[in-house]
Amino acid sequence: MCSHRVLKSPNSYAIAWIAALPIDRAAAGAMLDEEHAAPIGFNRHPTDANVYMWGRVGDHNIVIASLTSGVYGTTSAATTASSLLASLPSIHIGLLVGIGGGVARPEKDHDIRLGDVVVSQPSRTTGGVCQYDLMKAEAGDMRDRSSFLGRPPTVLLNALASIQADHERKDSKVPCFLQDMLERNPKMGKRSKQNPGYLHQGFDNDRLFKASYGHTLGPDCRGCDTADEIQRDLRDTTDPEIHYGTIASGNTLVRDAILRDRIVSDIGEDCVCFEMEAAGLMNHFPCLVIRGICNYADAHKNDRWKRYASATAAAYAKEFLAYIPLVEVQETKRALEELHLVKQQIDGLQQTMVVAQATIDSMRSDLRDDHIRRRICPPAPSTDTSHARMLCHEGTGAWLLESPVCQS
Repeated sequence: MCSHRVLKSPNSYAIAWIAALPIDRAAAGAMLDEEHAAPIGFNRHPTDANVYMWGRVGDHNIVIASLTSGVYGTTSAATTASSLLASLPSIHIGLLVGIGGGVARPEKDHDIRLGDVVVSQPSRTTGGVCQYDLMKAEAGDMRDRSSFLGRPPTVLLNALASIQADHERKDSKVPCFLQDMLERNPKMGKRSKQNPGYLHQGFDNDRLFKASYGHTLGPDCRGCDTADEIQRDLRDTTDPEIHYGTIASGNTLVRDAILRDRIVSDIGEDCVCFEMEAAGLMNHFPCLVIRGICNYADAHKNDRWKRYASATAAAYAKEFLAYIPLVEVQETKRALEELHLVKQQIDGLQQTMVVAQATIDSMRSDLRDDHIRRRICPPAPSTDTSHARMLCHEGTGAWLLESPVCQS
């Protein structure tokens, strides 16, 4: 791989790849076809604390931006995106690539395994990401989404449709990219007690337990009862599978299976993953979210699969970039312009819903008042009260007929 090539202008970079963790950044860097030094004329915004890596993947010049080490969550991601666009207004589109907790439901044909890749895909009710810790409680223990998150730009959705169609006919290139990564970066394939490497961690170390079963004390699941383990069909390959659906995002790390399943029931059956950054980006930097699965968002999580999961996500991102035509990137509005339009659309949607709710509330109030009036003051066939009096037993209801409401 060629290193330290210098491009003449920051405007040569139109795609941003955001990585939350150092291991995500390492995996992203390992996927570059060519590494660059900072471009000539790059002036970092005074408030920009991001760490950048520059390079090329296929036809695209890419800038990789990572969050401040040790500071995670939706707010940190939003700050990273805002700082990125302040320093690089030339950016058109973005990818958020890293690790997450999978929502595995093999009994419902959602057979997500550790090391698999999940990708945010818009549905009828979401833009592909839902912020679960901004969902408000409603009557009957139901919950309502109180936030609106934007959709990825059209150029990304078109590429998503294309790669899905191709994967119906032929295998993903993710395994090839993983092998190439290890050949070019031998250290990433070395195992140690502290660092299990960017390698598949073995089927024996991928165990899914019933939601009601908590983790036995210890750094791994060797002490956990196999009687409470969910048995799944053995895969005949370690190649990761790709899943598409809604990604649940929030500032609270989900490590409880019962809570996980409760949130999934609120969001919907297409929920495939939990993570902690995407919700902070979608309305600040519309992008596609790609996550490698390193745990099941339960009490059994550990760090063993993190590096491999970050590598599978990065490998999918590299394959995905090949489906984005360079000319379509240049024709797409810059992220700052797209952000302004997204905010306008969200504001308009929120305003429409406020007006609609006010109209519904007013109609309900009118109907309720009319119903009450009809109950206490039935329509009379004449100007006297004889009809109403016939509906009452003798000696009852006189106070209603004499009330001011009936006189009005």
